[in-house]
Amino acid sequence: MFGRILKAAFFSTALASTAAAGELSIFANGEELATEGFLAPELTRDGWQLNFSNVFVTLSGITAIQAEPPYDAEAGGEPATSVSAGLDPAAPLTIDLTETDEDGRVLLGSIAASAGHHNAISWSVVPATEGEWAGQSMVFVGTATRDGQSVDFTLTSPDRHAYVCGEYVGDERKGFLVEGGEADLEITFHLDHIFGRADVDLDDPMNIDAIGFDPFAAGGTHAIDLSGLHIGHVGEGHCAVVFG
Repeated sequence: MFGRILKAAFFSTALASTAAAGELSIFANGEELATEGFLAPELTRDGWQLNFSNVFVTLSGITAIQAEPPYDAEAGGEPATSVSAGLDPAAPLTIDLTETDEDGRVLLGSIAASAGHHNAISWSVVPATEGEWAGQSMVFVGTATRDGQSVDFTLTSPDRHAYVCGEYVGDERKGFLVEGGEADLEITFHLDHIFGRADVDLDDPMNIDAIGFDPFAAGGTHAIDLSGLHIGHVGEGHCAVVFG
């Protein structure tokens, strides 16, 4: 049932009808930790291998921004927006970070946008309004293995978190849209900020804040508190985040 609702939300995202210079596509990416799992040596901070069958995230308010001056996520606050373009705000959009295209990403939608450099993006993680996981904003379903023991798990979070991010940081810059052209932006979810990483020093700030998997070692369904964790990024670029 939830899968059907997810697909309906996915395909309802349409190109905006406003006059604009080109097409801007926006993607979400949980990276290999979502699609391949936490595999050695990149186990969780407490040594668990995790394989996900689903990583559901519900999003709203997805807005591409041309900011001048460029947005400083470390300083926080609101960007100095000169131009913005958003996906349909009428209903939250639920996606599964494990169901990706050949580039390992999930298309959120394509919008008509003005020419220029879309060097910032904002969005919120919000509870789903319908389906099996209504009331939950993130749901992790999978199998955890350590020392020959395997358990099936479902972790649910109703937490709300709103992100404002600067320019995407990665192998190539994103968001440059020319007249009549196409460009893309990416929302990135860093799952190691939730579960930590065994191949990173335990005193690394990420591992200090991460929950790990030990609290859920019994398997089954558990609530997971994601408040205070900086999960959302733009590639390796940082975001300002507000919880609640």
